[in-house]
Amino acid sequence: MFQNIRTMKNFIQHAGAARRSFITLFLLLYPLTVFAHKRGGEAIGFASGFLHPISGLDHILAMVAVGMWGAQLGAPAMWVLPVVFPMVMALGGMMGLMGIKLPGIELCIALSALALGFAVCREARPKLWIAAIIVGFFAIAHGHAHGTELPLGASGVLYSIGFVIATGLLHALGIAIGLVHRWPAGRIALRVAGAVVAMGGVFFLWKVISGEPV
Repeated sequence: MFQNIRTMKNFIQHAGAARRSFITLFLLLYPLTVFAHKRGGEAIGFASGFLHPISGLDHILAMVAVGMWGAQLGAPAMWVLPVVFPMVMALGGMMGLMGIKLPGIELCIALSALALGFAVCREARPKLWIAAIIVGFFAIAHGHAHGTELPLGASGVLYSIGFVIATGLLHALGIAIGLVHRWPAGRIALRVAGAVVAMGGVFFLWKVISGEPV
């Protein structure tokens, strides 16, 4: 019981720090977004980048699953995986913005939901560096997909900042959900949630293979 209380206190402290970081980042970006109203491409860039990850269920499932898996693995994976994903995703986004072609992006995105959901469902516990490589591999595909869909005339920098922030928030949601595994009933519920994510990945994989739009 005392262990659970200490865990929740640590999470609240980290959540408070994360919230302050987001507020600081917003304040730093606010002058840019205000100025961007005078130059429409920049305003469109940040808004489009922020909305892009939350506009597709395949992206949402994978990014929430990263947070759930990190919470399931516990510290330091709880913080490492949600940091690795956006950092590597930004690299993939830059590749997309530069027009660098990568094969099988949609297939990899579908597989990411399947693999990450399966990891949560099975309570997979690989070494941290292996989990980070798995997450980073899929992050490249998600970032590349974001980068290639930059709206015409929009700011690539603010677009990238937008989708990285949105991704971080989805990871935070996954961590919050994943904390229920501290309790026996929550552990079962989290595994069920992982199974749901994996089934979503199977659905999107079928759509990609059949040639239907995702």
